[in-house]
Amino acid sequence: MKGANVVTELSETNAGGEATPDTAGPLGASNKERIGSLDFIRGIAVMGILWANIVAFGQPESAYFWPGGFLSGDGDPSGVLWLVQLVLIDGKMRGLFTLLFGAGMYLFMEKAWARGAGRALQARRLFWLMLFGTIHFYFIWHGDILMSYAFVGFIGLACLKWARRTQMIIGLLGYISGAILLLPVMALPYFIAETPLGESAVYADMREGMMTQKAADLAEGQEVADLRIEGSYADFVAYNFTENLTDPLFYFFLALLETLPLMLIGMALYRTGLFDGGIPRSKLLKWGWAGVIVGSLLTAAVGWWAISEGLGYYASLAAFFGFSPLPRLPVTLGLAALLVAYAPRADSAIGSRITAAGRMAFSNYLGTSILMLFVFHGWALGLFGQLGRSTLFLVVVATWAIMLLWSKPWLERFRYGPLEWLWRCLTYGRLFPIRR
Repeated sequence: MKGANVVTELSETNAGGEATPDTAGPLGASNKERIGSLDFIRGIAVMGILWANIVAFGQPESAYFWPGGFLSGDGDPSGVLWLVQLVLIDGKMRGLFTLLFGAGMYLFMEKAWARGAGRALQARRLFWLMLFGTIHFYFIWHGDILMSYAFVGFIGLACLKWARRTQMIIGLLGYISGAILLLPVMALPYFIAETPLGESAVYADMREGMMTQKAADLAEGQEVADLRIEGSYADFVAYNFTENLTDPLFYFFLALLETLPLMLIGMALYRTGLFDGGIPRSKLLKWGWAGVIVGSLLTAAVGWWAISEGLGYYASLAAFFGFSPLPRLPVTLGLAALLVAYAPRADSAIGSRITAAGRMAFSNYLGTSILMLFVFHGWALGLFGQLGRSTLFLVVVATWAIMLLWSKPWLERFRYGPLEWLWRCLTYGRLFPIRR
């Protein structure tokens, strides 16, 4: 089975200093068990997710997909920066992270099965991930993905022993079906609200309803913006527990359309040998570049169409959530292949730091959200609504530097990232040594 090279018995040092076989220790605790390409891609993904989310951190939620949502103006009148982010980043980094989540689930269970453990161990792990995600959503940032991952992970437990081919086929068909299902939901409003079609008497009521919905969405966004600019942290948390209390249920529904299929694809790709040398590099390059080029060109066409339509509210919504999910899939899969093929040596200067950031992806992901809380909220630095798109990217670069500077030195002294260690201890119900 692919990945068998990492299913080796660990040994932990007991209190008396004697090395003993570990049958209850945390899986993945040793460098010997880790697959370098997984950590490297995870590092790229956790850095890229910040780029994807930075607008939602620093501007109203509508600005995430619509340039007109910037309180300060996005500083991108031609829409080029918006287009670059649409083509290169949006959805792709989350997609990579989700593929790795599926691969990681299977890798974890592969090692658990080798030790005689069952799915209950993974279920406990997902339970604690759900709790971390709940805290993240209500107390730090509403853009959390951990709850959705845990929710989908519980479903994925039933799919772990499916044949590799079945996981791949169901994953691909599930993703494509979800994208097709969302297409009319996200695209039809544009044709009614922003084209002459909506001027006919047949669609007059629908058009009025969409304009009303747009106004309501923008008013809600302004309310949240005022809260972040002028409110206290307690006000922010209280708002999440009142106005956003049931939002995760909607995210869970969306996760069934995208996260679950990508997770299954990630399981299948791991079992195929994508991450541990089971696929020749020539094939990785061939199919990787094909997916990235074709998917990116199609996404660019979607973006140019939206720009030609003036980047209106509903045109931007259609481009982001309606037309781009389908071409996003080959880009995501192609990026995974290319990152494996081009992964630098583990001991290289930049490669080692990105890999370290990936090994601590959980700590870096939540740590970034905490940092952005202090950067943007009014009770801290108060930069919410003040930075354009290019300036927000400078915040991204500065945060990347922090990730790369702290992750490697930390892992030179400790076995795990701080939150990775806490998650393991909670999963196994006992304390493990963290210092090397």
